[in-house]
Amino acid sequence: MSYQYVKVLIANRVGIIEFNHTRKLNALSKVFIDDLLQALHDLNHTDIRCIIMRAPEGAKVFSAGHDIHELPTGRRDPLSYDDPLRQITRTIQKYPKPIISMVEGSVWGGAFEMIMSSDIIVACNTSTFSMTPVNLGVPYNLVGIHNLIRDAGFHIVKEMIFTAAPITAQRALSVGILNHVVEPSELEDFTLKLAHVIAEKAPLAIAVIKEELRVLGEAHTMNSDEFERIQGLRRAVYDSEDYLEGMSAFMEKRKPNFVGR
Repeated sequence: MSYQYVKVLIANRVGIIEFNHTRKLNALSKVFIDDLLQALHDLNHTDIRCIIMRAPEGAKVFSAGHDIHELPTGRRDPLSYDDPLRQITRTIQKYPKPIISMVEGSVWGGAFEMIMSSDIIVACNTSTFSMTPVNLGVPYNLVGIHNLIRDAGFHIVKEMIFTAAPITAQRALSVGILNHVVEPSELEDFTLKLAHVIAEKAPLAIAVIKEELRVLGEAHTMNSDEFERIQGLRRAVYDSEDYLEGMSAFMEKRKPNFVGR
């Protein structure tokens, strides 16, 4: 199988998906995510025991997050159920093999949620992590927020979202977002060794336990009235002047002027 936006390698029962959309800083566009989904599908066979997702060696940006050019300009949910970002996070979470995000460079917005949906995160000590929807006026959805707070504390998630400021790999490690932080020169060898340890374990047991962990991690209830209330609040935001201002400012490469309506 050939791909345009990713490269796929196999190293001793470990599938490696390397991003190849560097012209757009590996932004999570539909065509890029379609290739990611196809690569994951093609690697889902008994000979592969673990997956690594990575940017090219030496990347300054792991992924710039959701492709802003593909967000609607208003009057429509910017993060609906079928949005490519929602598709890739669901696939990673439900994938029957462990997925390791091997992070070199900065991680922005939706890409942060994507790596948080993986099972293990190994990062360079020079990497940074940002959650940036408020820079654009985007009302992030309930599923996306849940994907963040499931694996990181409420207070750190609130700070990351409310400020949109990047945090260092060292801080992300200290608050439990990352599994390991290593020197850039050690990143590939360290991650491959970890993946090969996993590849030697019982794959059927791992698949079941991963699914158990996913189900338990999502074992939170919300009544239908509360869900609809939140959706109504989100609709008010993506119908607002601020949402249009955030999109316009990004396209015009200027600082947005949010007015709160």
